Order: sequence, then structure tokens, then C-alpha cells
Amino acid sequence: MILETNQLTYQYPSGKTLYFPDVQLRAGEKILIIGPSGSGKSTFLNLLSGVLPNQDGSIRLNGHNYEAQTRQQLDQLRADHVGIIFQSFNLIPYLSGFENAKLSLRFSEERRTNVSDIRASITRLAEGLGLTSEILAKKPEAMSIGQQQRIAVIRALLGKPALILADEPTSALDPVATEQFMTELARSIDPSEQAVIVVSHNPILTPLFDRVVQIGEAA
Repeated sequence: MILETNQLTYQYPSGKTLYFPDVQLRAGEKILIIGPSGSGKSTFLNLLSGVLPNQDGSIRLNGHNYEAQTRQQLDQLRADHVGIIFQSFNLIPYLSGFENAKLSLRFSEERRTNVSDIRASITRLAEGLGLTSEILAKKPEAMSIGQQQRIAVIRALLGKPALILADEPTSALDPVATEQFMTELARSIDPSEQAVIVVSHNPILTPLFDRVVQIGEAA
């Protein structure tokens, strides 16, 4: 079991409380988290990644209980075991695609040990996602949105983190590009060691996943 959550809730300072369904995620699985605006999809993702502190309920990732970790330990757990594809990509504008992609290894010795040859690993992932060495050499401003997105995917996948989290990764893509992207993402993960959770409001993605978890309106 890569990820397991139980009775998670989150309360904002305003008093608004979010209640999340339990999730069990095994290696090779792809889960879609779907729900309307304001239902807490991004909050759920931030709890799963350890960015937000767990207030109530439990999260267990690769055998590690979040509630037993210090803040520093949780940050390291995220660096070692979680690859995040941000909605805005969060690429560094003055770095090339290659340099942006290898940033994920900077804070995790564990992920670095999973990569014997950084250039070869990035090139292999890039080829699988349809990117050339010329694109890897470009800075983000010289890339299309789709190319920037694929660099963000390589950064998330490099070093084989167990859990890949993606926040609205297809919001800027048309339906054809969306299906192509999800197919490429699924093909890029190791089904024996990695699993994927995608958060979206778009029900068109549903057939592309093993399971769909619905998040309802906030209480």
C-alpha cells in the first residue's frame, strides 16, 4: 500500500470544515479526485503532500504516519516520496528545461540514489513525453504551455517517488491533448513502485483512471 487515509477533516480559521473520503492507493493505480469549486480538492492534495498540517484523521505514506513526523521530517518525506505537478508548473524562468527537471533531486538523497545517470534518465522521460533535447535546452519562456507542463512532469517523476500528485494538470489542454497527456503520464510511471492521484473538476477525465473519488461540497 502506497497511501492510506482515514477520516481526514480540515477546518479553516473561518470555521469552514472539509470532510474527505478515505483513500487507499496501491502501486500502479491511478485515482482521480473530482469535485466542484470550493469542495477542497487542492486542500486535500496539500494534506496528502504534507504541505498542510494534518489536523484530524490519519495519513500513511509508504509506511510513514504523517502524525508521527516532525515538520522537518514531513518535509523530507515529501522530498523523498512525493512528486508534485503544480497547476502553474512552477518552473524557474532563468533555468533550462533540463535544469528545471533535475531540481527534484536537489533536496532528496534517496531520489538521487535512484538515478544512476541524470542526463540519461531525463532524456528517457523526455522522449516518452515527446520532448526533444532541443526543447530541454530551452528556457520556459521559449516553450509552449504543453512543453512546460511536460518538463514539470519529468521533474515530478525523476528519482521514482512513490506518489505522484497532480493539481488540475490538464486545465490548459483541449480534450485530445488531455487524453494524450494522461496516456503519456501513465506510461511514464513504474507500476510496481509508483501511483498517481490527479485532482480535477473535469469529468471528461473519468475514463482514463482506475478509480474516481468524489469530494462533495464543504460543510
